[in-house]
Amino acid sequence: MTRFLLVLLAVGALAIGPVEAQTPAPKPATPPAAKSPTALITLEKGGEIVLEFFPQDAPKHVQNFVKLVNEKFYDGQRVHRVEPNFVVQFGDPQSKTLPLDDPRLGSGGPGYTIKAEFNKRPFERGVLGMARTDDPNSAGSQVYIMLGPASFLNGKYTAFGRVVSGMGVVDQIRVGDRIKSIKIVTR
Repeated sequence: MTRFLLVLLAVGALAIGPVEAQTPAPKPATPPAAKSPTALITLEKGGEIVLEFFPQDAPKHVQNFVKLVNEKFYDGQRVHRVEPNFVVQFGDPQSKTLPLDDPRLGSGGPGYTIKAEFNKRPFERGVLGMARTDDPNSAGSQVYIMLGPASFLNGKYTAFGRVVSGMGVVDQIRVGDRIKSIKIVTR
């Protein structure tokens, strides 16, 4: 009988299989951070500018700019404002056809406005900001690249990106220079 119990115990142990220490399942790997889109501006006269965005500080402005770029809104527009040591500005769709001395130049937009997203980003050389009228919630499509610091804009305008490559090209831009294309790329 003892032998029978031992055989039964051995067969039962083989049926169950080896007992292994229970280890918790490994945690799933953390997914890589989403790649941040960048923009590549190509000027008709030659030269490229690469922008990166601040989606954590101005998500709606970044989203709006990317949308307009994907719609080719900026392609063929001209730079309509250059203020030395201050800004280079573009984004008025009327700049494609209006003469550079037309008083309406600089007043056009996409046909809608977006709410301000003021943030703590300082307006310093290379920062990308959204132009607007006196109404803080009147931004639409006109953007500017800072040529120098302008602390008086801090907290009063929306900073939503910066130049990461090509600032020398920005320094050479003149009123009337045409944007060949802007493309969104992921790096």
